[in-house]
Amino acid sequence: MTTQVTVIGLGPMGAQMARTFLEAGFEVTVWNRTAAKADPLVALGAKRAERPTGDLMVISQLEYQAMYDSLDGVDLNGKVLVNLSSDTPAKLREAAAWVAERGGVLITAGIMVPPPGIGRPGSFAFYSGPREVLDRHTATLAALGEVVHVGADEGLAMMYYQSQLYVFWSTLTAYMYSAALLGSAGVKAAEIVPFFQGLVGSLAGDGPMGYLKILSEEIDAGVYPGAENSLHMQAVGMEHALQAFREAGLETSMPAALKELFARTDREGHGADGLGAVIESIKKP
Repeated sequence: MTTQVTVIGLGPMGAQMARTFLEAGFEVTVWNRTAAKADPLVALGAKRAERPTGDLMVISQLEYQAMYDSLDGVDLNGKVLVNLSSDTPAKLREAAAWVAERGGVLITAGIMVPPPGIGRPGSFAFYSGPREVLDRHTATLAALGEVVHVGADEGLAMMYYQSQLYVFWSTLTAYMYSAALLGSAGVKAAEIVPFFQGLVGSLAGDGPMGYLKILSEEIDAGVYPGAENSLHMQAVGMEHALQAFREAGLETSMPAALKELFARTDREGHGADGLGAVIESIKKP
């Protein structure tokens, strides 16, 4: 197991990663483009690097261009870089080639908790790249949370990461729209929490409202039964919901987009199919 790790990028995520490695007993070297950000970590026992280097470098920056800027001219021969920064899957694949040209190996990653959750129960990250390289450092990276390898394609970790974030963002934004709609009638957000907790739990469950499992099975089979919940019925209902938001004087870009997606799927001949048929329109921009 690697006992020394260099953390590059000391924003909220990177700083918490460095603290977590320190708490786990690792020898931690830190580097940041704004050098003063390393001071609190040095006070906790980390070593300050004048230039980013190390056999295992864990990177947490805004995007992949920052890695190029930070490591320009640094000897990467034989080094392993684990980059948890955000960017597009294509950019991650390009970055893997860039690191390989300089004699190193890039493992891409996306961590699925906010900074306070790093290294705590339930923390995990998606990783992609050469499995044999990741295996050599799994015991070290496990200090941050469960290590989930999703494949050799360096773009896959970001695709998993962004797919999860999209559900997170869109679900919570949908809740905010719902809270605003009910709020227009004087209902406090705290009053509706139990109902939404029940709904979200049911969607992820195995009962008749367990649509996460139901839709997954339909998507994989390419068959969307609509006898009990036709897409046309959903499209009409979404039009009514959109009008409710408008009547309440609220911003409507998200419900309007959903209404149009349902209506488009209906127009494309899926009106008698179930809600799952919407994925066919999503796949055809």
